[in-house]
Amino acid sequence: QVQLVESGGGLVQAGGSLRLSCAASGRTLNFTTMAWFRQAPGKEREFVARMRYPGITYYAGSVKGRFTISRDNAKNTVVLQMNSLKPDDTAVYYCAADNTRAGLNVIDYAYWGQGTQVTVSS
Repeated sequence: QVQLVESGGGLVQAGGSLRLSCAASGRTLNFTTMAWFRQAPGKEREFVARMRYPGITYYAGSVKGRFTISRDNAKNTVVLQMNSLKPDDTAVYYCAADNTRAGLNVIDYAYWGQGTQVTVSS
């Protein structure tokens, strides 16, 4: 059984930084794709960043140049470094993973964490 657990969320002022981590537990899997999504209240869950083995990344236009996704395969962990945060970045951030070359849609991913809250104040 696979579990994904996010950590690192919190409250930060605009322009600040946060580092989110997602760790897999249970059965160890070398996921083909790991990603981050986010969901603000009343809105649909949206794609943020993706990494495919062995290190191909892709970012939503709204975060490109500010966020960086990285992966530690030995620890089966994916990290989202968020810099220059804006109030519009406020959301619950979710880690997602799949054994396929998953894309930009929620339905592409089989495994999900419970989310971690990120709040960016003005």
